[in-house]
Amino acid sequence: MLRELLVSASRSKKLENLVSTSPLSRGVVNRFVAGTTTADVIATVQSLHDVGLLASVDRLGEDTLDRAAAETTVSDYKDVLNALSSAGLTGSSEVSVKLSAVGQALGTDGEAIALENGLAICAAAKSAGTTVTFDMEDHTTIDSTLRILSAIRKEFPMAGGVLQAQLIRTEADVAAFSYQDSRIRLCKGAYAEASDVAYVERIEIDKAFVRSMRNLIESSAYPMLATHDPRLIQIGQALALSSGRDKSTFEFQMLLGVRPQEQLRLAELGHKVRIYVPYGQQWYPYLMRRMAEKPTNLALFLRSLISKG
Repeated sequence: MLRELLVSASRSKKLENLVSTSPLSRGVVNRFVAGTTTADVIATVQSLHDVGLLASVDRLGEDTLDRAAAETTVSDYKDVLNALSSAGLTGSSEVSVKLSAVGQALGTDGEAIALENGLAICAAAKSAGTTVTFDMEDHTTIDSTLRILSAIRKEFPMAGGVLQAQLIRTEADVAAFSYQDSRIRLCKGAYAEASDVAYVERIEIDKAFVRSMRNLIESSAYPMLATHDPRLIQIGQALALSSGRDKSTFEFQMLLGVRPQEQLRLAELGHKVRIYVPYGQQWYPYLMRRMAEKPTNLALFLRSLISKG
């Protein structure tokens, strides 16, 4: 119930205004979000690079209903890719893109617009010396997103995709996309979904994550395991070891500000660890979904609202 309420809160403009105008919320926002400018995100990626961590930069924003706004998002991604290249950071960073932020939701032409813009960002990423991972959103967008990803991979085969373990269909999608060098990020899923399309009990979601993780690790794909759960991390390590996977052929992914010591511990063990680094003005929906994913994140946020600074 709490999770559903927080996901609903992520779409509330009234709550967004309340949280955004509270000076006491800034501390927790700074923990989970790199800042609002390109300079802010470059500084964060540099600090991660300096301690042996990789990065995936996300320019926050979604559900764009204006073509000009979608084009602004593309331009911003080009700017941050140029900045990453100039800073010598593209060897340890990529960008993550929500297709709804680049036009997917623009009516009947949305898919074509998102494909065009996704290709443009991939071209800029290739020129900068890196690549792109296309985020997954709620279940209504999956077929469109996977069609766009498949089309983009014809020109940019290293483009990554995301699959959400909580969705009942995901095991079949894992099987379909687990081909040679296919970059797939597996996460639990941050969207409130109905029981006819998703597992809703936490234990069932965890079991589904393990099944899909096993299938990815035992395939010829490049698994990107996005979890902070200690048990799932241990299972991932064990599966990789038993399948003979070298640590260079998969990676763990975590969110900026969540379990930073564990991020460093895994990197020190020789694992590739990539940190999801969001930035931009539209941080509120992202922050609310992080609260929904993990109750301790909510506790941290509430403490920040009642504490000084």
